Amino acid sequence: MIVRFGYVAISLQLKDASPSKTMTMTNFRKLPDRDAALRRLEAIGRANLQTTLRVLKHNVAEDIHMYRMSSKLIPLATHAELQDWDPVAVLQPEFAEIGEYVRKHNLRVSFHPDHFTVINTPKPEVLEAAVRDLRHHVRMLDAMGLDARSKNNIHVGGAYGDKPTSGDRFVEQFATLDDDIRCRITLENDDKTFTTPETLDIAQRAGLPMVLDIHHHMVNCEGELASLYWPDIARTWESPLARTDVPEGSHLRPKIHASSPRSATDRRSHADGVEAGPLLDFLRQAARTSSHLDVMLEAKHKDLALLQLMNDLRALEGDGVRIIDKASIEVLP
Repeated sequence: MIVRFGYVAISLQLKDASPSKTMTMTNFRKLPDRDAALRRLEAIGRANLQTTLRVLKHNVAEDIHMYRMSSKLIPLATHAELQDWDPVAVLQPEFAEIGEYVRKHNLRVSFHPDHFTVINTPKPEVLEAAVRDLRHHVRMLDAMGLDARSKNNIHVGGAYGDKPTSGDRFVEQFATLDDDIRCRITLENDDKTFTTPETLDIAQRAGLPMVLDIHHHMVNCEGELASLYWPDIARTWESPLARTDVPEGSHLRPKIHASSPRSATDRRSHADGVEAGPLLDFLRQAARTSSHLDVMLEAKHKDLALLQLMNDLRALEGDGVRIIDKASIEVLP
């Protein structure tokens, strides 16, 4: 099985490489000239997009083929008080430059909208805000010229006192979303509410690819191994992508999230790095049924954690592990 590793948003190998610089609504309201305040937001957004492109160039140099972009590229972009502002249109040249680079180097990029983007909410106003946020993410990807192979990953949401009903509500409300939003969604199990099998069931009913988070599974399961569910999860990635701008018959490699607990007493929080042993145990099991897998590392030390993980895996080369490049390996069952 060919495994590629990626990381989230910020490069710690580069200097000043955060693409999430922001302005709060409180500070925005303090500025006396609203138009000037909007131009300042646009300037911050432009800088974040330029940083994103710089990080992508760094990734290519380091053989890193997948990357999660920051959802905070444009500050306050979806705030209810700024709905007459269209920053994506203003920053179209910067978005287009990123998309051109992604396509040229065949990179896999994605977003992970914030936790408030909840599809299974029973509150109409919360659903409206969630759809507004998803629409913003779709517009950014469209502005980059990226097709439906670039996804927005979300969780199922809350239990709201009745988890089965809340799962059903996700399926029902997801079906009402516009097609261009639905075709970009992947669904992930979480660490407190919806377990791996529960999320898998919802993903299957909604027709969604599922992103397995093996750390979330570890802290929110009944003791069963995550690999037990892998063959069924992998199959959720097999349906052709239903969008006219995607090459006919296109499929995506299955993707998982991997991280390690911060400590024995804080098992939910992410550690600085990723332990090679537990991850490799899962990969060896997955290799029995999958030929390719992409792994997004959710470690505090970002690309430095990826570099350290590759060093650790390099020490295991020959033991069913073969190093392909700086961020890819082959794993034998």
